[in-house]
Amino acid sequence: MFEFTQSDEKELLLQVAEGNEFAFRRLFAAYHQRLGIHILRITQSVELAEEVVQDVFMKIWMTREALANVDNFKAYLFVLSKNHALNCLRKVSREQLQLKKLEETNIVPFTTEAQASDHYYNLIDEAIDKLPPQQQKIYLMSRHSRLKYHEIADELELSRETVKKYLQIATASIKEYVHEHREAIALIMALVHFFHFFKK
Repeated sequence: MFEFTQSDEKELLLQVAEGNEFAFRRLFAAYHQRLGIHILRITQSVELAEEVVQDVFMKIWMTREALANVDNFKAYLFVLSKNHALNCLRKVSREQLQLKKLEETNIVPFTTEAQASDHYYNLIDEAIDKLPPQQQKIYLMSRHSRLKYHEIADELELSRETVKKYLQIATASIKEYVHEHREAIALIMALVHFFHFFKK
C-alpha cells in the first residue's frame, strides 16, 4: 500500500489535474484497495464494490481538473465513493423490483449485448445534452427529424452554410465526447485488471 506525504500527494493531484496518466495510475494504486474495502463494508457485495471503485475513479479522471483544488484527497475520495455507493444500492433495489415485475409477467430482461448497446447510446445522448442550444437543435432536426439543410435553414432563418457548419461542429463534439469516455473506461478497466484488487 502506497503512502504519500501531504506535499507529495498535492503534487500528484496537480499532475493528474493536468492529464498525467502515470500520476493517475499512482493515485489509483495508492487508494483503490482501501477504497474497495471501505465500499465493501457499505454494499456487502464484492461485485458492487468493484463497480463503485471503477466508476469513482473514472469520474475522478473525467473531472480531473477539480483535483487542483482538493486539499484532502482521502476525504474527497471517500465522500464521493460513499455517495455513489448509496446511489448504486438504490439503483440495485429498483432493478431488483423491476426484474421481479418482469419475471411475474414472463418478460425476458435485456441481454448483456443490449445493455452494452444502451451504454453507447447513453453516451451519445449525454453528448447531445452538452451541446450549445443552437447546435443541439440543428443536430436533432437533422439526425432525428431527418430534415435537410435547406429545411433547417428555412425554419431557423439561417443560411445553409451556417446550418452545415453547426452540424459539423456538433457531430465532432459528440464523437469526441464518446471517444473520451470510452478511453476513460478502458483506462480504468486496464488498471483494475492489472492490480487485481479483489482476489477471488
